[in-house]
Amino acid sequence: MKELWGNRIFLTVFITDTLENIGIWIRNMALLYYVMEISGNNPIAVSLLTAIELVPILLFSIIGGALADRWNPKRTMITGNLLSALSVFVIVFLLWKGLWVAVFFATFISAIVSQFSQPSSSKLIKRHVPEEHVGVAVSISQSMGAIFLLAGPIIGSFFYEHGGIYPSLMTMAVLFLISTLILTTLPTSGANVREEDSSLLSDIKAGVTYVKQNPSLKGISISFACLGLGSGLINPLEVFVVTDRLHLSKESIQWFVALEGLGMLLGGILASACHKQLNGRHIVTGGLIFFALSVVIEALSVWVYVTATMRFFTGVGMAFLEIVIGMRMIKLVDEAYVGRVNGTIMPLLVGLMMIGSFLAGPLMQATSLITVFVIAGFIVLFAAWRSSRVDWNATSDEQKTTARNTDSCTIQA
Repeated sequence: MKELWGNRIFLTVFITDTLENIGIWIRNMALLYYVMEISGNNPIAVSLLTAIELVPILLFSIIGGALADRWNPKRTMITGNLLSALSVFVIVFLLWKGLWVAVFFATFISAIVSQFSQPSSSKLIKRHVPEEHVGVAVSISQSMGAIFLLAGPIIGSFFYEHGGIYPSLMTMAVLFLISTLILTTLPTSGANVREEDSSLLSDIKAGVTYVKQNPSLKGISISFACLGLGSGLINPLEVFVVTDRLHLSKESIQWFVALEGLGMLLGGILASACHKQLNGRHIVTGGLIFFALSVVIEALSVWVYVTATMRFFTGVGMAFLEIVIGMRMIKLVDEAYVGRVNGTIMPLLVGLMMIGSFLAGPLMQATSLITVFVIAGFIVLFAAWRSSRVDWNATSDEQKTTARNTDSCTIQA
């Protein structure tokens, strides 16, 4: 642990990720409350906000992952943060002119930029963190995500309640600018080394082939797709669980999200302490089964304590699940393919999540909130069944063999 915190690359990435997470949560909560107020709590408008955030992830993650394998990671992350900050200033100007629909573009542009910077961050960890410290690095990253699930909604709600939409968005822009300045302290490195002068299209095809030829990655992809569809159906509607089932104000959602974050934080600490002993298949399959059950119980519950308890233990289970998946992905994927594997698997998760988000509002209006959550629960159960068939103990040697086979296919093509 001490050696990891002494790693300047990891520490820089950790600090900048922290600043960016604060900004993103301020934006998320401000836009959610703003859209609900402007639209009169319309579920279609709320689900559209979520779906718009997912569209660019679907469209650009494949390209972003391939380019991350080509571009200088430091330069990519700095450029991404600058574009995010500048786009927010433009959105604030449009809102000042009375174009409230500009909030959707704020989410859209920010999501596009993240598809280029996130794979670059993973490459820096892969390149500069020793393999024996990868498990701890993933656990710390997951724990920070949990902390922001806990504190992020509270911070975002505070800014919106005390300042409104304009100060919230401006704060996000400033945080991204500070993050950009810190990223400039990273050592300058050359562009990623390429074995051949391949085209962007051939790089993308190589990434797809890399995943298809590895049974474990292929199984993970299918599970992610199912999980994405189920999550997409419920994510935009969770605020209505709070307002319609529990009869609380929409701002109360921050406390339920915070409880889930607390569960993820505690789960992350436990998982970090015993990550070497974790059985991947049992953790992932069990976590998804519990998530499926909690989705249904949360929709049926009219008791605050029951709903809160389910959110907390869902967070604990998700912490173990994310750490196991994160460790396997970073350890087993060759550095030359980190971006492309991310760009191949993420569109499946996000594409189905986007479809679910688009369907959530209309489906709720056509049926009921409970019906949508029950459907989502069954879809997540299928993801659990598929994950139980994945070989979570695949070796790095097998993965390197896959990479060599993929390179041969690419050269022949």
